[in-house]
Amino acid sequence: MNFPLPTSTTTDERSRAAKVAVLPVGSFEQHGSHLPLSTDTLMASGISEALARAYDLLLLPPITIACSHEHAGWPGTVSIRSQTLNLVISDIAASLQESGVEQLVVVNGHGGNYVLANVVQEANTGPAPRMALFPRREDWEHARAVAELASTGHEDMHAGEIETSVLLYLWPEVVRDGYQQADHVAERPHLLVRGLGAYTPTGVVGRPSLGTPEKGKAVLEALTASFAETLQVLQGDGASGPVRSEPGND
Repeated sequence: MNFPLPTSTTTDERSRAAKVAVLPVGSFEQHGSHLPLSTDTLMASGISEALARAYDLLLLPPITIACSHEHAGWPGTVSIRSQTLNLVISDIAASLQESGVEQLVVVNGHGGNYVLANVVQEANTGPAPRMALFPRREDWEHARAVAELASTGHEDMHAGEIETSVLLYLWPEVVRDGYQQADHVAERPHLLVRGLGAYTPTGVVGRPSLGTPEKGKAVLEALTASFAETLQVLQGDGASGPVRSEPGND
């Protein structure tokens, strides 16, 4: 596996002089029998690394435990409170500003981190934008279309086609055999009340059997390209396109 943390030095970052930092936010929660508990953190980290490379941004280490309460009771799952996650990100943003990095992009790898939308909303009450949340729903939908995924975002909720594909592309060694037979599709009308266990015996909601590394590569490239719009909104007219179009996997 590629080294999971940024390896730049303070000298590197002084030379880079980035004004925007990228913070991956994942989770530590069950993803069936074929994907690791760290799946959402790996997803957020992979996307963040691609963005940092393409747009020459400051890459931060990931937040690895977040709000996974709908997975409570599944072996290995660990959560923190939404208030805790709010405070951690707010503290990170304040610390960055002390060192001259005025803006932060929060890259969310877990749909249950609902509080992130409010964190970003509250950070932008001043005269200039300070924080952005990525990917948006529109970015995910665009990436699905570009990669020609067969499942919809609603159907492919957890440990399905998109997560399996991205991990097969970036870190194939963490994907366990058996994903080809792990499909399970279910509606979950009262997820916040009953938790995911009420709707799936395996923890999977989606079609991981459809996952391929080629789809994962296309998803990552599409997200990297669509990020240009978010960066432009965050930075205003001074934003530019990617300095490297290929996200890479080295």
